[in-house]
Amino acid sequence: MAELVITEKPSVARSIANVLGAREKHEGYISGNGYVVSWCIGHLVGSAEPDAYDEKYKTWRYEDLPILPDVWKYAVLSKTMKQFSILKKLMNDQRITTVICATDAGREGELIFRLVYQETGCSLPVKRLWISSLEKEAITEGFRSLKDGAEYDNLYKAALCRDHADWLVGINATRLYTLLYGRTLKVGRVMSPTLAMIVNREESIQSFVPEKFYTVCLTNGLMAKSERLQNRLQADTLARMCEGTDAVITNIETQRKTENPPHLYDLTTLQRDANRYFGYTAQQTLDYTQSLYEKQLVTYPRTDSQYVTHDMENRLAGLASTMVSILPFTSGMKLKIKASQAVNDKKVSDHHAILPTRNAATNAIKLSESERAILNMIIIRMICAVSEPYIYEDHVITVRCADHEFKARTRNTIQMGWKAPWATFKGSYGGIGTFEEEKVLPLPDELQPGSILRQIVPNVQEGTTTPPKHFTEDSILAAMENAGSAEMPENAERKGIGTPATRAAILEKLVVDGLIERKGKGKTKYLIPTEKGISLIAVLPEQLQSPLLTAEWEQKLKMIEQGDASAESFIAEISGIISNLIQTAQRVPNAEELFPVNETRIGKCPNCGASVVEKQKGFFCENRVCKFGLWKDNRLLMPGGKPPTRDLIQKLLTDGYVEVKNLISKKGKPYKAVVMIDCSDDGNARVRPVFEK
Repeated sequence: MAELVITEKPSVARSIANVLGAREKHEGYISGNGYVVSWCIGHLVGSAEPDAYDEKYKTWRYEDLPILPDVWKYAVLSKTMKQFSILKKLMNDQRITTVICATDAGREGELIFRLVYQETGCSLPVKRLWISSLEKEAITEGFRSLKDGAEYDNLYKAALCRDHADWLVGINATRLYTLLYGRTLKVGRVMSPTLAMIVNREESIQSFVPEKFYTVCLTNGLMAKSERLQNRLQADTLARMCEGTDAVITNIETQRKTENPPHLYDLTTLQRDANRYFGYTAQQTLDYTQSLYEKQLVTYPRTDSQYVTHDMENRLAGLASTMVSILPFTSGMKLKIKASQAVNDKKVSDHHAILPTRNAATNAIKLSESERAILNMIIIRMICAVSEPYIYEDHVITVRCADHEFKARTRNTIQMGWKAPWATFKGSYGGIGTFEEEKVLPLPDELQPGSILRQIVPNVQEGTTTPPKHFTEDSILAAMENAGSAEMPENAERKGIGTPATRAAILEKLVVDGLIERKGKGKTKYLIPTEKGISLIAVLPEQLQSPLLTAEWEQKLKMIEQGDASAESFIAEISGIISNLIQTAQRVPNAEELFPVNETRIGKCPNCGASVVEKQKGFFCENRVCKFGLWKDNRLLMPGGKPPTRDLIQKLLTDGYVEVKNLISKKGKPYKAVVMIDCSDDGNARVRPVFEK
């Protein structure tokens, strides 16, 4: 008899099997010491396609919308069918007594396991392994404290609701707008609001009207600036008045300020910093961190927490001290470790913040340059998070010259605190580019109120107001995380759109679908909407592009996860919105301008109603999901053995039939016939003769 452990990936299965003492390798699983360890290779089962509910859905038709399943169906993914078959056999093996769910400890991992459990017809009792690290100690402790699988039923409900909501919006809205505009327009529950933010930012940039301004600067031991002046004449006049005169310091306002250490990393802040400092995309950062997790060098990456729990305080302090002593850019530093400031039980839900493991101190040798950079960021962030605050004095100096006031700013550092290890970390990577911070000079000791600045040399600086900046992955991740926050309750568990685990995939999908592009030189890449993306947002209703509505849905999913909201009511709300959308959607008047085509339109598709265009090898529906097409080398459409003319096809599409002369039979003899088009249920077209003479 044995217990079956199911992980999400083979690499995780090997780590767990090694700790459990399972050593016998088989195809698709490892066994030994009373355990069988197998894996899912990500998703093995997914929501079924619409035609699984009814064959008619193979063809996209407006009259068939909305598609709202009463009972949801699922399908085994063809590319992972082999591993599914292995799991199905194991999960129904009489020698297995218990199934242990060891997929990633989060919403998506729970869904992956539950769908496999359901589709294999397994009825064995389920235990849940919930760990944040693949270190031996964490795995051992996790198996000592396995949970009953039923404790995670609400997590599964939330995961299933997210999956169903994405299906309902994606399938129905994509078909609706594709049919309305005759081309494939992909719409998504989170994807479309994200695209809308990028498009709206681009519109703000394009509509921005720059304005010039001028400042007069006095340079004499200080750089004191006037207020902004709107025209050059004012600035030149003031500069002439100050030229060669003396100025007096009338006031020095000093404020002692404290800049607390940054929090530990959650996935989103790690992705943002990795994009800002190294130019990595959100997906690249997730991939590198996942690899480090599987190599047992960092803890679970898909977390939205920036704290640890109180029982981890001593461990965190010890880990930080160890890392300070071994890192080349912190070696020799005398830092006071205050681990308590990174502790907050109330702000740790499924997983604590991302931390390096103890293995990172000794086993982090064979890493790629990118993995090394991410690991170093996680380590230095931990050290900074438990260090003392940065304390400084800010000085605002008022200088009076020619009866005008000028302002200068200086700063004196009192305690470097967490900025000391951060500065050395920046220095280890060159300390240039995006690592460089604004430099503020200290206040000279001799300056005080009443001090005279002799023989002033003024100069006029011209500036221009700047438009909003294009989104980078750093800034769009921040926008996604904070979307709708102002309207959300302060105690809302989850704000924003998407989750730390899904935002990277959303951005990648927008790029792959041709709705946004990454543009820019070097590490800094900007997210720019394409014409297709701009046009799509122009025709979508507010409901489908509203970050606030999507953020509210994310909050409701979190409430379902906590047992505070009904899964049924959530899906009913989504279904109601989709039904209303289908009933009220109309094609906008300027659709041809929004979605221009290069090919010549010659008629309407008899299958879906979109336009038929002429291409090199035939006449095809411009709706990419429609299968209608008439090939130019079709024997029944080749008078005299030559391809049919555009006029012939146009008449066929308009009238439904056409008489064609000089057709060539199989025996090579000419004949004439009336031909018409038949469309099968799936949209494929066939030309047949009505009669021959």
